[in-house]
Amino acid sequence: MAEAPTTESVALGPSKKSNAQETPLKNTESKSLKPSWRELTVSFVMRTKVHGLKFIFSPDKSIPQRVIWIMAFFLCISLLCTWSRNRILYLMSYPAVTKIYMVWAHNMSFPAVTICNKNVFRVSTLTKEDLYHSGYWMDLMYHNHTVMEKSLSILRDSHKQGLLSLLDFNNYNPHPDYRINTTEMMGRLGHQLEEMLLDCRFRGEICTHKNFSTIYTRYGKCYTFNSGLDGNPLLTTLKGGTGNGLEIMLDIQQDEYLPVWGETDETSYEAGIKVQLHTQSEPPFLHELGFGVAPGFQTFVSTQEQRLQYLPPPWGDCKSTPIDSEFFSTYSITACRIDCETRYLLENCNCRMVHMPGTSTVCTPEQYKDCADPALDFLVEKDNDYCVCQTPCNMTRYGKELSMVKIPSKASAKYLAKKFNKTEQYIGENILVLDIFFEALNYEKIEQKKAYEIAGLLGDIGGQMGLFIGASVLTILEIFDYLYEVFKDKVLGYFIRKKRPQRCQSDNLEFPENPTSPGVTPNHAPRAPVTPSGVTRTVSDSRRTCYLVTRL
Repeated sequence: MAEAPTTESVALGPSKKSNAQETPLKNTESKSLKPSWRELTVSFVMRTKVHGLKFIFSPDKSIPQRVIWIMAFFLCISLLCTWSRNRILYLMSYPAVTKIYMVWAHNMSFPAVTICNKNVFRVSTLTKEDLYHSGYWMDLMYHNHTVMEKSLSILRDSHKQGLLSLLDFNNYNPHPDYRINTTEMMGRLGHQLEEMLLDCRFRGEICTHKNFSTIYTRYGKCYTFNSGLDGNPLLTTLKGGTGNGLEIMLDIQQDEYLPVWGETDETSYEAGIKVQLHTQSEPPFLHELGFGVAPGFQTFVSTQEQRLQYLPPPWGDCKSTPIDSEFFSTYSITACRIDCETRYLLENCNCRMVHMPGTSTVCTPEQYKDCADPALDFLVEKDNDYCVCQTPCNMTRYGKELSMVKIPSKASAKYLAKKFNKTEQYIGENILVLDIFFEALNYEKIEQKKAYEIAGLLGDIGGQMGLFIGASVLTILEIFDYLYEVFKDKVLGYFIRKKRPQRCQSDNLEFPENPTSPGVTPNHAPRAPVTPSGVTRTVSDSRRTCYLVTRL
C-alpha cells in the first residue's frame, strides 16, 4: 500500500528570488547536521594520541581517578615545558665545540721563512755623514750634533778607533742640500745576505741568496725564503723529516755589531738571528712572533702545519669580513696590526717607519727618535683600544719543536776555520746552522663547529614530547585541526549568520488566489493541482509569489 505523500512548504520571493527564499531552510538543515564546538572537543579528546586526556574526561572514571590523571597530566606538561625551555635557552647561547683531526697529504707547501740579524747597522759601513745625521737616533750624540761623553768612553774602552775618528766633527761641514733617506740608509748599513749565507740547501739541492726576498721589519733589513715574490715559485716538500726542508749555515758577523752605549730600540744585547715561519699571504712580525737562533749551535726546527677554522659571531669571535686596508688584500692579525700601527704613526708623527707599507713620507732619524719609536711603544704597551685585531675565521700557523746541538765540534772546528778562512774562535762565536723541516707529511685541522642547532632542538623536544605525553608532530597537527574547527564554528560562523538573509515571517505558507472570493476563506483555500515538478503556485494579495514544495 502506497504511503500518502508528505508536503513541506517554503515561502520564496518572485522569479529569481525564489532560490534565495529556499536557502534558509537548507542552511538550517545543514546547520543542524554540523557538530557544535562541544561535540568537536569531545571527539578530539576521545581520538587524540595525547596520553591522559581520554581518562581525564572519561565518564567511566571516578572523581579520584580523574583527579589523579589531571595531576599526572599537568606534571608531565610542566616537565615538558621546563625541558623545552632549557633546550631553547641552550640554543640561544650559541654553543660551539672544537674538533681536532689529522689530514694526510701527498705533498705540502713549504712555509715562508723570514730571518733577521739582531743587529741593525754594520759598524764598518757607517760614514761620517751617516753618524752626523743619525747619531742622535743611535744615542751617540745630542740633538745639536755634539757627541755624548759616555759614548766616547765606551768606544775608547772597546778599542773602536775607526768609529771614534768618524765621530770627530770639528772640521766637518754637511752638505746644505743633503736629505737623508732612512730606507736607503737601512738597506746599505744592514747585514747583506750574500755575505752572511755560507751554505743553503732545500731538499738536498743547492740554493743561494737569490732564492730570498728582501723585506724590512723593525729589525731593519731582513730576508724571506719561499716568499713567492721576485719570480720565485712556491716550493713544496714530498717527505717529512730532516733533510727534506731548508738547511742554511749563516755567519752572523758579530764584529759588525754596533757597540751598545745606551738603551735604544735599535741596539741589541743579543747575538744571533730572529726567525719566523708564516704563510706567504701573511707579513712577518718578527719582533713579537719570531724565535731566536743562537750562534755556535745547529738548531733543528720540526714544524707542523695547523689549519684553524673558527666560527663568526654569535658562535665565535672571528672576523669573516674582508680587511679594510689600502695596504693588504688578505686579512691576518699581523696585517691588521701593521696597518693599524701605520695609521697611528701617520696621525701622530706625519710619517711612517721603513717597514710600514704605503707611499707616505718615511720618518727621518730625528723623527724616529723623537716621535715614531715612543709613539709605537706607547701603542703596543699601553693603548689597548686603538688597535683591536680579531682572529680571522680561517688561518694557517706552524707549530714548532726546537732542539739543538753544539757546532762546531772539536773535530770540525779546524776544518771549518780553514774552509771559511776564519779563526776557530770566530767560527764558534758567529756560525750557526738552521734546519727547518716538516715533522710528517700531514697537517692538523682545528675546526670550530656549532654544538647545537635547530635540528637538535626539534629532536630533543620531540623526544621529550613522546616521553612525557606520547605526542608527535602528527599530534600537533591534530591539535591545530581541532583549533581550526572551533575557530570556524565560533568566529566564522558568527559572521556567516550575521550576513544570512531573514526568512519570510508568515503564519501560513499557502495563500488563496483570491481570498475575497465568496465561499472561500484563507484557512480553507482549495488545494492547487500538483505540477509535474512537484511545485504548486499560489498568489497572495501582498504582491508576493509563493511556492508549495511537495515532497513525494
